[in-house]
Amino acid sequence: STAGSFQRKFQMSSLGRTNCFAVIICPPLGMESHRIENDQLLTSSVYQHRYGSHRARLNIQASGDEDDMNGGAWCANPEEKINWIELDARTLTEFTGIITQGRDDPIDDYVSSYYVAFSNDSREWTVLHDGYAEWLFFGNSDKNTPVLSQFMEPVVARYIRILPQTWNGTMCMRMEVLGCPVPDHLSQYQSQNEVMHRDDLDYTHHNYLDMEKLMKSISDECPNISRFYSLGKSFKGLEIYAMEISDNPGMHETGEPEFRYTAGYHGNEALGRELLLMLMQYLCKEYKDGNPRVRHLVDETRIHLVPSVNPDGHMKAFEKGSELGSWTLGHWTEDGHDIFQNFPDLNNILWDAEDKGMVPKLISNHHVPIPEGVLSSNGSVAVETLALMSWMESHPFVLGANLQGGERLVTYPFDMRRLTKESEELEKKLHSRGYGEGEPEEEIRMIEDQSLFRWLAISYASTHHTMTQTHQGGCHTDDPTGGMGIVNRAKWKPIPGSMNDFSYLHTNCFELSIFLGCDKFPHQSELIREWEHNREALLTFMAQVHRGIKGVVRDKEGNPISNATVSVEGINHDIRTGESGDYWRLLNPGEYRVTARAEGYSPFTRLCVVGFDPGATYCSFDLNKSNWDRIKQIMALHGNRPIRLLSSGNRGSGHRYTYSRNQIPNSKFNNQFPNSNGGDMSKARLRQLRIMRIRRLRQQRLLARNTTTPPPTTTTTITTTVPPTTESTTPWYGSWPLGEFFEENTTSPEETELTDSLDYNYNYTTDDY
Repeated sequence: STAGSFQRKFQMSSLGRTNCFAVIICPPLGMESHRIENDQLLTSSVYQHRYGSHRARLNIQASGDEDDMNGGAWCANPEEKINWIELDARTLTEFTGIITQGRDDPIDDYVSSYYVAFSNDSREWTVLHDGYAEWLFFGNSDKNTPVLSQFMEPVVARYIRILPQTWNGTMCMRMEVLGCPVPDHLSQYQSQNEVMHRDDLDYTHHNYLDMEKLMKSISDECPNISRFYSLGKSFKGLEIYAMEISDNPGMHETGEPEFRYTAGYHGNEALGRELLLMLMQYLCKEYKDGNPRVRHLVDETRIHLVPSVNPDGHMKAFEKGSELGSWTLGHWTEDGHDIFQNFPDLNNILWDAEDKGMVPKLISNHHVPIPEGVLSSNGSVAVETLALMSWMESHPFVLGANLQGGERLVTYPFDMRRLTKESEELEKKLHSRGYGEGEPEEEIRMIEDQSLFRWLAISYASTHHTMTQTHQGGCHTDDPTGGMGIVNRAKWKPIPGSMNDFSYLHTNCFELSIFLGCDKFPHQSELIREWEHNREALLTFMAQVHRGIKGVVRDKEGNPISNATVSVEGINHDIRTGESGDYWRLLNPGEYRVTARAEGYSPFTRLCVVGFDPGATYCSFDLNKSNWDRIKQIMALHGNRPIRLLSSGNRGSGHRYTYSRNQIPNSKFNNQFPNSNGGDMSKARLRQLRIMRIRRLRQQRLLARNTTTPPPTTTTTITTTVPPTTESTTPWYGSWPLGEFFEENTTSPEETELTDSLDYNYNYTTDDY
């Protein structure tokens, strides 16, 4: 073909029609991926301001705000008789086909037929001709399904124009153009911007069997640092494969943090899957070649890579291919779940408890338990989600990220949105007074480690080659990151039950989401470029697992203490130690007061300093045993009731009294408070006197027994000395009926009944807090 010759015989085929000719198909020029810039597009007219040429990209998603510029397609003015959209490739290009789509909108608007024209100067146009007539292409029959129309032979030109002829509803369309730039050996521009093959990797898309073979081959090539295993099975019975890369695969080493990358939650988001497969190859090859950076990373970290969490959905999307799958094909699992937001909602449990003042008195600020019955309900949790949860709980992960697609940014939790208690109360007051919504500035609940999460997100976005280059805006709307490439998910597109929130609230792992690009399923030719864009960011983010403090919590004998709590002053989110007593706490540089607590041990606080140098600060704890074990044994004998303090009055008389919350056993108070019920006070005093007499009897029995029988052996020795001529005083446990602890079955049923009836009412509800 020559640049100015279009008088040829062309034979075309479109999706759904048979074709016996060999077809040359070039990759997409980049409408969906935004490599084609907005100023390369031109249209004959625009229906509304939000349906301009910049919205003509394949799979672009409309904004819900009808007042912005983000419609779901390019739409022409219906009053115009001739409509067209034009693309300037900026260089001579071999055009081989077009993919069209309707408008992303509840109404079915799409182009059903169109002509195609070409030009070298955008003034003189030649419509594609078969020798007898202008060739009419058949377009869409619905708004979502992409339809491919191929040119049997490439057409060389700089400009391509689509001229719609018939349409359903309003004339609207989205599109992608397939083409190969014509090599120009005189141009230095192309050679300077060409992506070079720096790494010898497999830059292809892999179906399920190909992925399995590749992962097995990597494990065979590097058996000393890799382990190929499965998390479980998908709904259709496919294995959810994982690759562990570490210097001692298959075992957790004390003091070595565990890191995870996961991808493929949505089966049609294939880029993350392929990047993790390339990362496995890269780590294996570079470790064998002695790359010091990779060797240090592998030797000091236990890395887990899961490329395809939803293999069922990927198989469905893979069958259609990289360009012909719709925005949602393969997105969900086979039984209809979105895995990423299929986790138990722990946010509301924690936030409700915080509003009632129950945190941390009754509910801890970490490792929030999963409500009973959630996991056993009928099909509400996918089998893939259950496999992930079991995997997360069986490994002491410290840091992780899930790779997704459809945008180019990094999001950090919370992913779920809810107003703070103060904002909720203010909003209710304004509504009660008749003010409209949105009058005050709303404050949402933010994660405790927000500054740390922002750093983690920036560590990836800033080292990615293009993630912070947002001069063209976001993939579908205006740039939500403000040019930084990171955003809080709750402020952007909030969702409930996300893996990120679940990981933070239920485990020690800090998890965030990395959206790799506008094109969920990029063409195979884009994989080399995408690897170059993401390689440094993938390695840099993994290294952040060594940021903050780490150490081991032991007792004085040097034994590790598992499930010990490590808290940082000023950050209301704690973590727990693992089975080996080791812990890792991600922190930004600074000085922190850190406290370690464990059941049966006295807490210990120390100052830990996190510097700017790479590597975590070592900060271990040796805890002393406390006497709480003995106290709990005593409390357990009587229903774990709290110990009531004794009255400090009447110390000299040898008598001590205990009072319940609402009793004032002194008649003089009845005169000082005339509104009080004097009869009730007198009854309370009589009851207290009776219980004191019973306790004195018990004490006398105990003293009599101690004169002939040695006291029982216990971890805590209790000695009571009473003069023989005076009444015994009530010991520290005297406010309890503890005689049974020192003598077996020596208390009469009447005494027990009377004592129990006078005990404090310990029934309470969470509303009391």
